[in-house]
Amino acid sequence: MGLYVINNNNNNNDTTRKHVHVHNLFILCNYILLGAASSCIFLTLSLRLFPSLCGGFLILLHVFTILGAVSGCAAVSNGTNRWYSAHMVLNVLTAIFQGSVSVLIFTNTSIFLSKLDSYVREEDGGVILKLGGGVGGVIFFLEWVVLTLAFFLKYYDIVEGNNNNNNNGNGKVQQDGDFKDWSLAFKV
Repeated sequence: MGLYVINNNNNNNDTTRKHVHVHNLFILCNYILLGAASSCIFLTLSLRLFPSLCGGFLILLHVFTILGAVSGCAAVSNGTNRWYSAHMVLNVLTAIFQGSVSVLIFTNTSIFLSKLDSYVREEDGGVILKLGGGVGGVIFFLEWVVLTLAFFLKYYDIVEGNNNNNNNGNGKVQQDGDFKDWSLAFKV
């Protein structure tokens, strides 16, 4: 029985160590997302000082990417489900749109550049736009990495018993005594 307790503590320490490594990687990826999204904003603004409607939507997409990264950092530091949910929703939506915009930039560079009403020569604007599309592709990849890391962080919180819904620390989601608050229709 004593051997089981020692192994259980080692398992808990391994989980805690994994949690710390995933946490640090998650924060690092969010910081990289912040930098990449802000650089995409500046690349878009370099094509035209006052953005067109299409450029405004592109900048708004990068602002949402920044908000997703900030909410991810807040979710990790706060540990509340509200920030975690906001982070997941923002990252899924911005990842889908970042990937779509990146593909559009690489497949239809001249059409996309004309929609931005750029003041820059077309050759130079195409290079700047493809740079932004490349960074957008990196953002797309990083957002899915961040979503995966956020899932593992939530998993480790539940396993370690740090979840807000789990006060007993044994990894069980809900105790049998909690069913008394439910109506009779939902009791099994």
